[in-house]
Amino acid sequence: MLEIGKALVSLDLLEEHFLCDLFKCKGACCVEGDSGAPLTQEEAIKLEEILPLVEPYMTSEGKAVVGHQGTSVVDSDGDTVTPLVNNRECAFTFKDEHGIVKCAVEKAFLDGKTDFRKPVSCHLFPIRISEYKRFDAVNYQELKICKPGRECGRGQKLPLYKFLKEPLIRKYGESWYKQLEVAAEAEPWKK
Repeated sequence: MLEIGKALVSLDLLEEHFLCDLFKCKGACCVEGDSGAPLTQEEAIKLEEILPLVEPYMTSEGKAVVGHQGTSVVDSDGDTVTPLVNNRECAFTFKDEHGIVKCAVEKAFLDGKTDFRKPVSCHLFPIRISEYKRFDAVNYQELKICKPGRECGRGQKLPLYKFLKEPLIRKYGESWYKQLEVAAEAEPWKK
């Protein structure tokens, strides 16, 4: 592990390669899982505020779930998350012309409708962050659904931390990311 600021970073971020291959996985990360996307309290409030801007991109099923449950729910672990359609797919999704499940919140952002891109937990995926009182544990979550992303990343020789540069900066800042780059390039962590 590397310690950068208050974050304990798994070496997997430096050692593993990754590049989403949406044509193969079809956006499975928005469909598979035990719960909805983890949200901060600020994100839960923001989703409620921007719902009218995001709804035009959502499926009718997603709109119905949000209409009934709200823009966020508390899961069985006590975490605030996005609601799910049929206890499976995030309510804030749609399928594009290729059948790929995508984020309606991000689509609204890319179309200039809102300044909120999407929950940071989604932006960071397949990295998962567990926040504790004194530190954050920054870990790579290796899932079967992401096998195409691992294969594509290896083919492109793209380390996970470089693939997720933008969301890591969004979460921890430019200076933090530069420290991560220095650590990765120094390679003292390699055996």
